[in-house]
Amino acid sequence: MQQVLDSRFPKAVTWGREFITIYNDAFRPILGDKPEALGRPFSEIWAEVWDQIGPIAQSAMEGQSTFVENFPLVIDRRGMPEQAYFTFCYSPLRLRDGNVAGMLDTVIETTETVEAQAKLEIVNQELAHRIKNSLAVVQSIASQTLRQHVDPVVFVDFERRLGALANVHGALAMQDWSGGQMEPLVRSALGVTLDMSRVHIAGDDINIGPKTTMSLALLLHELATNALKYGAMSVDSGQVDVTWKVDNSLLQFIWREKHGPPVTAPSHKGFGSRLIRHGFSTAGECEIVFSREGLRLKASAPLDAIPN
Repeated sequence: MQQVLDSRFPKAVTWGREFITIYNDAFRPILGDKPEALGRPFSEIWAEVWDQIGPIAQSAMEGQSTFVENFPLVIDRRGMPEQAYFTFCYSPLRLRDGNVAGMLDTVIETTETVEAQAKLEIVNQELAHRIKNSLAVVQSIASQTLRQHVDPVVFVDFERRLGALANVHGALAMQDWSGGQMEPLVRSALGVTLDMSRVHIAGDDINIGPKTTMSLALLLHELATNALKYGAMSVDSGQVDVTWKVDNSLLQFIWREKHGPPVTAPSHKGFGSRLIRHGFSTAGECEIVFSREGLRLKASAPLDAIPN
């Protein structure tokens, strides 16, 4: 008991089936302006939320520990109801014979953190919306300015790349710029351009960061566009295999086209070629093979260069 009272972390002990409460000084701010709670039943102290926390406390008295994170509760501790959030653990306290005699409540209030995260999410959504609009404006200005002065094929490629950039930006914004799993990204990036019934996708379960997500999405866009124009997907029989695996702390990514027309290396290396050869990480390597069977690309990068 002395350890609980001396702790600087908010803690309370309830004793017996009546949940008679003892708490330390660090627990006092949790109570707010509630009447003196020392020696009173926990169910009376938190009467307004006992229907929510009572079953959890009862589980502790039955010998089961429970950890709850950012638990929402509407409590009355300053003369009016207020929304608050708590991360807490209810643990059984046992006598020497093993019987449960009470409960230890270790708690921290997370209201400010939860509310700040909610506000940040709103700001991120607004920022994502504005950036998306800005990309649309850039695309419109470029269309009006360059359409009459640039090779139409080059201009269409530019528009598609800008569109791919906008799409992946939107996807990242929906995930709070945390990146995501590789397989959904691959399917999403290729599904815009290719007939997915002719695309085989398989790989290890791996998360990649936002920077790698952006690079990989642009790489996939270029590969898919080229496959549709010149490679396997330009004929009805063509197929594409997209696979990846983690081997010795190295992420290996393979794009393999098959059953398409023979392909040869382009005589002119434009922006698209440079983008493909860059792979998905500046710290990695990229190997491209043009053959009668179709294009084959193998890109690799150390896992520590791909934040996840």
